[in-house]
Amino acid sequence: MRSLPGSVALLVLMGIPFARAETAPSWPDTYLGRVEVLAVMEGLNARLLASRSATATLEAWCADHGMAATPRLAARLQRAVDKPASGETRQRLNVGPDAVLGYRQVRLACGDHVLSEADNWYVPERLTPEMNRLLETTDTPFGRAVQSLGTTRQTIEARFLWHPLPAGWDQAPPATSACGDLAIPDELFRHRAVLSTAERVPFSEVVETYGAAILAFHRAARPADPTCAPSSPRP
Repeated sequence: MRSLPGSVALLVLMGIPFARAETAPSWPDTYLGRVEVLAVMEGLNARLLASRSATATLEAWCADHGMAATPRLAARLQRAVDKPASGETRQRLNVGPDAVLGYRQVRLACGDHVLSEADNWYVPERLTPEMNRLLETTDTPFGRAVQSLGTTRQTIEARFLWHPLPAGWDQAPPATSACGDLAIPDELFRHRAVLSTAERVPFSEVVETYGAAILAFHRAARPADPTCAPSSPRP
């Protein structure tokens, strides 16, 4: 078995997703490259907002972009992690301050790509015993574990954490670039949503943060970007 490079092994020991260390996407830092990145982000954002299940949407995204030999989403459960639910979360779930809530943090991966991280607060008594068992003892994605409830989803917040294009870009001439790689942050956009049963009983609030790995697919060759700075002549 091939040993891991020292820097990557250190990241694994620290609990940092291996996929982020090895599969950072490469896009050109050009006007065209930034427009394409924004279009990709907007496209996935729209698909997620229109979907009842982020799990199913991310699996379809992985399959559509050929990102894994078997495009099936896996939830990497982060154990020994706890975040108390806020008063607003409890209000949206229609539970009192003393009600016991379950909490789960997972990193959703397709192949080597960690596509998102999800924080999930849920009401165990509104789920079946088998659902609670899956959530407590396995890495089953939340959406897959509760799919028999006929889940509906209400988005509370959706916002971009990074904008590839600067403010006012649509009224300014494209900036000239040296055409290196675009620096893409780990976190791109975030959703907060409440999940309810088919009978409209809320049972979960989830915060999903979508990362740079959603861009880590093969990008087709493009013509030379006209905003690239010309190379310096050789002496």
